[in-house]
Formats: sequence, structure tokens, C-alpha cells
Amino acid sequence: MGKVIQKDKLEELLKVLRSNKKVIVATNGCFDILHVGHVRYLKKSKSFGDVLIVGLNSDKSVRSIKGEGRPINSEDDRAEVLCALESVDYVVLFDEDSPKDLLEIIKPNVYTKGADYTLKTLPEADVILRNNGWVEFIDFVEGKSTTKIIDKIK
Repeated sequence: MGKVIQKDKLEELLKVLRSNKKVIVATNGCFDILHVGHVRYLKKSKSFGDVLIVGLNSDKSVRSIKGEGRPINSEDDRAEVLCALESVDYVVLFDEDSPKDLLEIIKPNVYTKGADYTLKTLPEADVILRNNGWVEFIDFVEGKSTTKIIDKIK
């Protein structure tokens, strides 16, 4: 099995991980133009457990959230770049705007999200808490964002 996992193979992988008592961490995002903020975020995410599973918004999902013209990089390219990172163990693509359905499958021990959210504003918090997980909020690296990179290029 490679690092990119199809949704229908996820339960099989999770069963193996759980039988080996692995602490599963999940996060998600577009990760369009990868920058130092992403790298630090993913490294910090991995520090909360043994295995980091990244839910990656598909091209369709990114367009729905960010608008036409996005993503800059295709889902296959974004997945391959994420897989090259030491901190990322698995990548799973999802088409929905929200990772809720994917998180219902993963049921991570820990879910990480940017510190611009709180438990009250995080739409997927209910899924995590209902499945006995907890949420860790990670601070952004100031001045680093895909949008700022795109603006600078323009």
C-alpha cells in the first residue's frame, strides 16, 4: 500500500493501525502551493501521535471552496508533494467541501486544525468529540499563505 489511500481501503488500514495500538492523527486542507507554514503545521500535527493521515481536498472541492482558478496545482501533484514529506504517513482525497464524512471513517485520536478556529467555530468538532477524539489547534506561521504567494506572483 502506498501513501495515497483510496477511501474504500481506509477502514482496512485503520484496523491494522489500531490493532498495533497506533495513535492516529488526522488533518485536512487544500495544500495548494506548499510553503513553510504547511510544512511546520504538518510536522506539528504528526507530533501528537504515531500516524498522520491528511485529508486532501480534491480539485472539485478546492474550486467549490476557493473559486475558479484554484487550485493552482492538481490533486495528483498536491498529493505527491504531501507524500514526499516525512511527517505525512497517508493522504486521502475527498470531494466534499467538509471533511466530516471522511473523519467519520477515520475517527482519529487527535484532529488538528489551524488556530483561526475554536471548538465552537470548528464545523467538524462534533464528529471528533463524538468519537472520543480531541482537537489540537496549531498557530499559523505569520505572513505565510498560498493566497499571499499568489498575490505576490501577480
